[in-house]
Amino acid sequence: MNDKKIEQLKEQYKEIPIPLELNRVVYQALEKRNSRKALYRWGVGVAAAIIIFTTSINVSPAFAKKLTDVPVVGDIVEVLTFKKIAVDEGNYQADLDVPKVEMDNEALEEGLNSKYLEESKALYEKFMSDMQAQKAIGEDGHLRVDSGFEIKTETDHILSIGRYVEETQGSSMTTLHYDTIDKQKQLLVTLPSLFKDDTYIEAISANIKAQMRQQMEVDTSKTYWLEPSEPDGFKSISKDQEFYINADNQLVISFDEFEVAPGYMGVVEFVIPTDVVADVVVSDEYLK
Repeated sequence: MNDKKIEQLKEQYKEIPIPLELNRVVYQALEKRNSRKALYRWGVGVAAAIIIFTTSINVSPAFAKKLTDVPVVGDIVEVLTFKKIAVDEGNYQADLDVPKVEMDNEALEEGLNSKYLEESKALYEKFMSDMQAQKAIGEDGHLRVDSGFEIKTETDHILSIGRYVEETQGSSMTTLHYDTIDKQKQLLVTLPSLFKDDTYIEAISANIKAQMRQQMEVDTSKTYWLEPSEPDGFKSISKDQEFYINADNQLVISFDEFEVAPGYMGVVEFVIPTDVVADVVVSDEYLK
């Protein structure tokens, strides 16, 4: 939930009298949240708003009834910076932000957070190993790795998180990974889960090739590696190709730097018109 939504909620329920029995519950909840503040970097105002909102509903049915005029904003899924790892030794620099999600589905929360932590740990260990190897031979190298996350899409229904890694050693390379969460059902949406069968692979790949050709015809500065002109050019997306769902409920397919185009093109994305996959999509719940 973003700050704007929280402020809207606060404005609409701040005049509702909070039952007296909430004093002790809210106080204890705030004490617990504040003890974790340093670790998760929660703002006290945001934490208080969420805690008062949720504990009030649980403790007082009357309070919950009075909230019927407050607009529904979807289930709360928080994305926080769990940990920051930094190294700064001359030409050797690392800046890693480890994301953490919080949601009702504890199994999914634990699985995602474990994955994020392991990814960052692997990045850090590789960076330290490369740095020590260069220092051992007296090489004045230049190594840098940056990683973090951004919210690509957030609606009442879905949340798409993008995690980026930029590694620099002479030249730079950027990779992106995405997770899309159904906030209402508290589940992870995968690419195959959107479709009835694997025929989506061919349909999406054909559309991407058409978009590539059209873009190169319109803009000569754009270059994509396409077969047959490029023997190792783009043939097909993978079954679990990186993707997210945008705010218009359209599928967006993403390719890392150097994956289907020269490095100067950076990370490239293709919005897939929903009618391209209309025959194989499971439902219009996510893609419309």
